[in-house]
Amino acid sequence: MGPDIDIFSADRYERGVPHEQFAWLRRNAPVYWHPDPGGPGFWAVTRHADVTHVSRHPELFSSHRRSSLLYERSGELLERDRLIMLNQDPPRHTATRAVVNRGFTPRAIGRLEDRIRKICHDLLDRVSGEADFVADIAAPLPLHVICELLGAPAEDRESIFAWSNHLIGFEDPDLARKGAEPLRNLYEYGVRLAAARRERPGEDLVTRLVTGGEALSEAELGMFVVLLAVAGNETTRNAASGGMLAFFAHPAEWRRLLADRSLLRTLPDEIVRWVSPVIAFRRTATAATEIGGQRIAENDKVILYYTAANRDEDAFDRPGVFDIGRDPNPHVGFGGGGPHFCLGAHLARLELKVLFETLAERMPGIEQAGEPRWLRSNFISGLKRLPIRT
Repeated sequence: MGPDIDIFSADRYERGVPHEQFAWLRRNAPVYWHPDPGGPGFWAVTRHADVTHVSRHPELFSSHRRSSLLYERSGELLERDRLIMLNQDPPRHTATRAVVNRGFTPRAIGRLEDRIRKICHDLLDRVSGEADFVADIAAPLPLHVICELLGAPAEDRESIFAWSNHLIGFEDPDLARKGAEPLRNLYEYGVRLAAARRERPGEDLVTRLVTGGEALSEAELGMFVVLLAVAGNETTRNAASGGMLAFFAHPAEWRRLLADRSLLRTLPDEIVRWVSPVIAFRRTATAATEIGGQRIAENDKVILYYTAANRDEDAFDRPGVFDIGRDPNPHVGFGGGGPHFCLGAHLARLELKVLFETLAERMPGIEQAGEPRWLRSNFISGLKRLPIRT
């Protein structure tokens, strides 16, 4: 299988994640030199221990030098990307995150629980008979929550959703839009929202980020809205739909949840481990170093495959089993630790907990009603469609 390894082509993911290739790499070449027809080639890192090592050493593996994105960027595009803290290193990343973090503490997120529960009930009120779990439930939930956080008017939500979809789905013919500029649209929307909050402060996250002594600049705020709209929408959406598909494939786990709601405590992390909504991020070596005994040269491209690390036999007991009671669960679905650990982890966990609690209460007999359709992407593991019957 080794010579046929290809975990970079987006086509590979249209049928789901190629777990058999990742398993081969973990066993035989955990730090594997992978060709890239459109770029310089890269080291594919697939073991849990190596992913966490790279994640926790930003001084050796930079997010800033060539960004965290899988494809090559240069010039103005790279400079623009560096306004997002995802593509920053300490100390700049530390300063940006300190400002943004005030809206994402467990206490701040906890205040949203009642609102999230109401959104879930409202969505399920509109679902009966046959439906699409992605379009009718998984996609609108995080969209509404992010818009609540931003203080975005209800009439803007569909535009934010469309721009986010187009940005993530640029490689998928069903989602890409010729001539569309989703990043620019989201950026400019964030700038307009920030200007409005400076004039008329509210109780939302944007107000907190543009007021006070350590406020984000206009450009930083615009790019933060891009990050929040994409990361907050797409990852939770795909964790939710991938989690529902996992329950369909493992009906004993669904029955287990119906019988024991205490499993809602561990369920979100197992869904994130199992689905791994973000397949991979990139780092760039800042000096000659090693990963798992493999020599890495300065400026080498390194890609961290979270979806592979989350099935590592050395890190998990029975990693190929979907177990909603798994505890402990040291998954890297929110990143492998270090400065880039997911800012929205508390929010994602809360959304998943409340959603599946509501589904268990309202739709205990939910069934799969057709074949799922996967997103064509080597970055996001996502479903475009999941037919259900209630």
